[in-house]
Amino acid sequence: MDAQKEPSTPICDAMRAAGQWNRNWQPMAELDAEWTEKFMAMVSAPLNSGVLDPKTFELLAIAVDASVTHMYGPGVRRHIRRALALGVPSEQIVAVLQLTSTLGLHTMSLAAPILVEEMENHRRGLFTEVSEG
Repeated sequence: MDAQKEPSTPICDAMRAAGQWNRNWQPMAELDAEWTEKFMAMVSAPLNSGVLDPKTFELLAIAVDASVTHMYGPGVRRHIRRALALGVPSEQIVAVLQLTSTLGLHTMSLAAPILVEEMENHRRGLFTEVSEG
């Protein structure tokens, strides 16, 4: 019987060694180490290729981790620490967080007009049957 060769995972290994590994990624790596390695290569490509400077990369990483669709506190903390260590002014980090917070604005832009409409319907006594689900 041929023993299956363990896939090479230098990027994931380096992330672990540098303390950049999210423990929530471990099950992914255990299920498919090769796919996880490719995913991490893709995510780190903008920084590793030099297309983005480290400060810009950290600011973008803060935005991604702080976004309403992600909300990953440990990543926000890690990237803020790195940004500060790289000399990013706190005002720039605050600006990124303020811009990122606008993602939640869609909640209001969707729901506020519905609320206004339903308030008017309620005022007029125009009720529609509300179905579950």
